[in-house]
Amino acid sequence: MSETSVLASVLRRDRLIVIGGLLGVVALSWLYLFQRTGMDMQAMGDMVMPMTPMPWPPGYFGLIVAMWVVMMAAMMLPSAAPVILLYATIARRRRQQSAAAPAAGFFALGYVAVWAVFGLLAATLQWGLDAALLLSPLMATTSVAVAGLVLVAAGLYQWTPLKQACLRQCRSPLDFLLVHWRAGARGAVAMGARHGLFCLGCCGILMLLLFVGGVMNLLWIAVLTLVVLIEKTAPGGHWIGRAAGAALMAWGGATLLSLV
Repeated sequence: MSETSVLASVLRRDRLIVIGGLLGVVALSWLYLFQRTGMDMQAMGDMVMPMTPMPWPPGYFGLIVAMWVVMMAAMMLPSAAPVILLYATIARRRRQQSAAAPAAGFFALGYVAVWAVFGLLAATLQWGLDAALLLSPLMATTSVAVAGLVLVAAGLYQWTPLKQACLRQCRSPLDFLLVHWRAGARGAVAMGARHGLFCLGCCGILMLLLFVGGVMNLLWIAVLTLVVLIEKTAPGGHWIGRAAGAALMAWGGATLLSLV
């Protein structure tokens, strides 16, 4: 067997391992969300008294942070799969890693770490809204004004230069890797974190829409995941994102007008 054939075989094997790992993490994350939302809906159905302000017990905040981190992994890893797979292939070809799968794992770890920080901030925001009695049982804001402002802000951001600059990084995995390449495990984590920052700049405000449709609304979570995936991977995705922004502005404007 020629050296080229051997390399092709190794790359194919590594690619299957990385794909399998990503699918496994995403599937487990969605399974957790499905079970979690199911348990919360059952708990709401068992309640016989009106909702009253309740302090979060010790450890509950940690559970909410964990929920947000898992949710971000479920929502964002599918759209990050192209860059992770390409990184694994380049790492193997450059012979800078003994195996591509661990290298891809380090890259994904750095990527998820950024969204874990976002999850911590989102959990803190959820705590604040809950303390102010501005959340429904599905963890959607009960304030029409807040919902309208978030929708308008998310829609406007879709058209900003910063959004488009971050989106270009997400839509061009090869360009990102060539410009920001770092060797070794630490380099892989750093590159994953850098890509995560670009992704956060691209989609962070869209994640705040969870407080509009409901943090525990599984269908809404799936819709936002699909929007992010299409925007970052589909042909003409940047125009689709702008169209979504226009729709969000119209929705938000109508919501705010309902207050008049």
